[in-house]
Amino acid sequence: MSEFTPEREETCKGCSASVVLSEEEIALLQKLHFEQDQMAVVTEEEFERRMGQCHGCQGLQYGTTCRYCGCLVAIKAKLLSAACPFPYQPKW
Repeated sequence: MSEFTPEREETCKGCSASVVLSEEEIALLQKLHFEQDQMAVVTEEEFERRMGQCHGCQGLQYGTTCRYCGCLVAIKAKLLSAACPFPYQPKW
């Protein structure tokens, strides 16, 4: 994952350094969301492919957040019904 560097990152509306979450915090959110709500998720291979696209995208902020929709990419990329919000040409 990319490290947050304030001088390199452009901010999106409403974002601040307080949106930076650890991998453990994201894993807990995934567990709470997906197991508790029994949501349909993609395969691990598809999740990794999506995350690879997100990590190569200029819209990734703080190493965790999508500039275009404000979602945590590790949550959105796991959802079967989700789509990439990249303008005009979704990446997945």
